[in-house]
Amino acid sequence: MIKFNNVTKIYSPGTIVLQNISLEIKEGEFVSFVGKSGAGKTTLVRLIMGLEAPNYGEVYFEDINLNDASLSKIQKIRRRMGAVHQDYKLLPKKTVYENVAYIMQVEGKDDEEIAREVSKVLEVIGLKNKVDNFPDELSGGEQQRLAIARALVNQPDVIIADEPTGNLDPYNSYEVISLLQKMNQAGKTVILATHDREIINKLGKRVITIEDGKIVRDEAEGRFII
Repeated sequence: MIKFNNVTKIYSPGTIVLQNISLEIKEGEFVSFVGKSGAGKTTLVRLIMGLEAPNYGEVYFEDINLNDASLSKIQKIRRRMGAVHQDYKLLPKKTVYENVAYIMQVEGKDDEEIAREVSKVLEVIGLKNKVDNFPDELSGGEQQRLAIARALVNQPDVIIADEPTGNLDPYNSYEVISLLQKMNQAGKTVILATHDREIINKLGKRVITIEDGKIVRDEAEGRFII
């Protein structure tokens, strides 16, 4: 589904962030990118989403080479992805319901479909009783669950979570990871970038370890070893 072919990414003035990366992520996989801060995890995520282009090599989504794809094609691909970030990226002046509904409004969905899908996703993530609350009235764990709801509401094929537990305590971290596991069990491809050792060691899923911009390990049932 996603393929990197000898990808190198260089930032000015000559800093090599990723070097000769080759990997493949199949549909329905749960894959974790692990490594220290600055290892290149976030750059990998940005390349997958077409937010950046490699200096060398190719990035494919299905059979589409993102290097050669038009902006409109890349935007269509991004609509098949849902992103969850460490800083939540919530709209502070919109309620829980409005934060999720806004994602569908941008896509031009009608009110009936928005009401149905928003209600459904808020029930799944356990925020149906907080529809009228604003983000600053939620706990950190609830804010991250709301961010996941925004990522899920358009029913993406791929969920990309970049350090989603970085600001959370252990209890809320496991709650967020459990939600991602449920989405994976429902058939979604999940890509998790993290440096949370305990979570990775409990997942028992594929782990790709990055050090200094290179893949040093790729294990089907990996552990956090750095």
